[in-house]
Amino acid sequence: MKFGSLKSKKSPDGELCIVSRNLKIATNVSSICPNLREFVENWNQFENQFQEIYKHLNSVADFKDFKFLNLHAFEVNEENFASCLPRTWLFADGSAFLHHVKLVRQARKAPLPETLKTVPLMYQAESGSFLNPRSPIPQINFSHGTDFEAEVGVIVDGVKAGISAEDAAKKIKLVCLINDISLRNLIPDELATGFGFFQSKPNKTLSPFAVTPDELGADWKDSRLHLPLHVKYNGNFFGKANAGEMFFNFSQLIVHAAKTRSLAAGSLIGSGTVSNEDETVGSSCLVEKRMIEQIKFEKISTDYMKVGDSVEIFMNDQRGQNIFGTIKQSVAGA
Repeated sequence: MKFGSLKSKKSPDGELCIVSRNLKIATNVSSICPNLREFVENWNQFENQFQEIYKHLNSVADFKDFKFLNLHAFEVNEENFASCLPRTWLFADGSAFLHHVKLVRQARKAPLPETLKTVPLMYQAESGSFLNPRSPIPQINFSHGTDFEAEVGVIVDGVKAGISAEDAAKKIKLVCLINDISLRNLIPDELATGFGFFQSKPNKTLSPFAVTPDELGADWKDSRLHLPLHVKYNGNFFGKANAGEMFFNFSQLIVHAAKTRSLAAGSLIGSGTVSNEDETVGSSCLVEKRMIEQIKFEKISTDYMKVGDSVEIFMNDQRGQNIFGTIKQSVAGA
């Protein structure tokens, strides 16, 4: 199944919609369950009914032909959708691609952690309000070093503290994409305090649509999504790193997040910036490209984002069909 959240003046959680597999048509099901977070919290209550609606939605070629219950379908315009999960209880963002860890540590002249391959890196990010997928990225000060970070995320059912990796895999209800906006020049001083990210990690953005793992077929295995994550910067190719090359998979990230606490249903777990050692596939953030330039040419020629710069983040299936919709944002002055 595929889900989205229509923007709503009535609720910051948006209005829950079921979206067709080809992202062409949708139906508003907020009369059945108001929003995506509440659906995840009550998954068993609504799953079968939503499966039936999804089946009927995919059986019609035009939204005018959709007839099921008292629901009406409409043509999808991604501009009308908020982040698939407009807000939630927790966003725990990992850093599961070791190539990225190595490059960003090198960028701030920091040593690699001794537990690099045994303990996932993770921080608790802002989750009270995600930016809309087509909303501007606010830039208060260019000197902060605004960067995008293209990631994959999973939305989980309720997770008990101390869960096993095998059971954690069963808790993954939905998959989405993330733009983990970062202020690079604020990070070193924050981390130097020994207390972690805060000002350097402002509001994030999620893809317009979230999908159940079964929609991904054979590309979802071992709690990883084995497809390239496409990034365009100012309309040009920037990266297509394969998201399946996570060192720690999502089950392991969930286990780490739930080591000493239970996770509320609707919690979001991020993969961290998708990154491959193969430089021909490009990058998923600016800081990686800057470090590669420094290593190769001993000179950084890529600036961080400035007002007017734009980023697009999307993922296609094996047939070239967009799976999650597109995050498409430009930087705007505050």
